[in-house]
Amino acid sequence: MTEERSARAVVITGASSGIGKACALRLGEAGVRVFAGVRSEEDGTSLRREASDRLTPILLDVTVPESIEAARKTVAAAVDGGGLAGLVNNAGIYCGGPLEFTPLEEIREEFDVNFFGAIAVTQAFVPLLRSGSGRIVNISSVSGVFALPFLGPYAASKFALEAISDSWRVELRPWGIRVAVVEPGVVETPFLEKSLAILREKREKLPKEAHELYGPIFGLSERLKHKHHAIPAERVAKAVEHALFSRRPKLRYLVGAEAKSVPVFRAMPARFRDWVIAKHLPKYG
Repeated sequence: MTEERSARAVVITGASSGIGKACALRLGEAGVRVFAGVRSEEDGTSLRREASDRLTPILLDVTVPESIEAARKTVAAAVDGGGLAGLVNNAGIYCGGPLEFTPLEEIREEFDVNFFGAIAVTQAFVPLLRSGSGRIVNISSVSGVFALPFLGPYAASKFALEAISDSWRVELRPWGIRVAVVEPGVVETPFLEKSLAILREKREKLPKEAHELYGPIFGLSERLKHKHHAIPAERVAKAVEHALFSRRPKLRYLVGAEAKSVPVFRAMPARFRDWVIAKHLPKYG
């Protein structure tokens, strides 16, 4: 770690657990000053116990403008004109299941956090990134590259994040603010377990018709979890560190075994890809 890097500051959203926490701990241990966005004082206290003294938890709900503004003021005062070296938009939630029976309010909530939240936070911190010659790293997913069935709302929010990243990368170019996207496959985090628990809870609330039409699909996520090898969150954190501080960062980082197969799937003709995916789904309908 160079002296120059150790003097720089980074903001990370959704740092209470999983990828965000792994990024906060890795960068803090490397000497970077980290402002870790958490949703509660308890989460901040817990994170602080595991971190270096260079990590500062900040309360940050990416869906609440007042929370974002308060976090911005806290960081601005702390860096005292020094600006930011980076912003990592990691906060995210998961919504899946048959689109036919997915309530619109759940889809809107998905976009509020995964997409609009990232925009709102970035808008707030761009001035500090500009003064600090900083970079933006958006945590997407392989679902932001191509959409699998029954992951529609989540994939759509990540597709949107990918698109906005492309726009920002060019818009912010005059100030040297680089924008990178990290696209992990399945990651072994509390987010994964929490998402599965939410799916099970939602499944119980679906109408009888949904079970009659899509019954064999339910439980697919649990089976896929055991079939695929989830990667540790630290591997994603390593990619984030590279995107933030390497001399030649990539525009996109595919991380994990599933992620590395993405170019193959994208190269397939769409009809053939649909057939391949459908062949691996349980029979339903």
